[in-house]
Amino acid sequence: MAELLAKTACEGLLPLQIAGLTLHEAKPVTMTTIAAYTGQAAALDKALKAAHGLGLPTVNGSSAASDARAIWFGRDMALLLGPEPDAGLEQYAALTDQSQGWAMMELAGDGATDVLARLCPVDLRLSQFAVGATVRTEARHMMASVTRVGEDAFMIMVFRSMARTLLHDLKTAMEAWAARG
Repeated sequence: MAELLAKTACEGLLPLQIAGLTLHEAKPVTMTTIAAYTGQAAALDKALKAAHGLGLPTVNGSSAASDARAIWFGRDMALLLGPEPDAGLEQYAALTDQSQGWAMMELAGDGATDVLARLCPVDLRLSQFAVGATVRTEARHMMASVTRVGEDAFMIMVFRSMARTLLHDLKTAMEAWAARG
């Protein structure tokens, strides 16, 4: 009988360090999409605050608490990262486990914004994209979620099946950025 082993999307591929930039796979966490039922957004926000210490994020925003982060994930949708969602949220929203469906990487270091500028058609400079800001955008030729988690640090998420492609594109952009320095 075959023995199945659980592996993360980037197992054995990361970390990567190039010219002061680091790319590593984010620690695996529970990921749950939260889509409020019609007319329940305010009640959901209140319940989310009570259960996890953070509210629903604004459009292109995120909110964080000690062990949880909620990021805007599209129209009327948030993604809860970290804890299992409190069961009481089910009365206000549809909850869907996404934990195995996404690859999550973190790019950090002076120049991280410039590297992502090679892949994403959005202005990710700190003056326009503050810490906590998030966007659903294109990363080269695939859809991604990009969240600024520090002044020089980004969390980048793509579908799990695109993990190697994102890694290749980020490595190429990191090398190109380093070559110009």
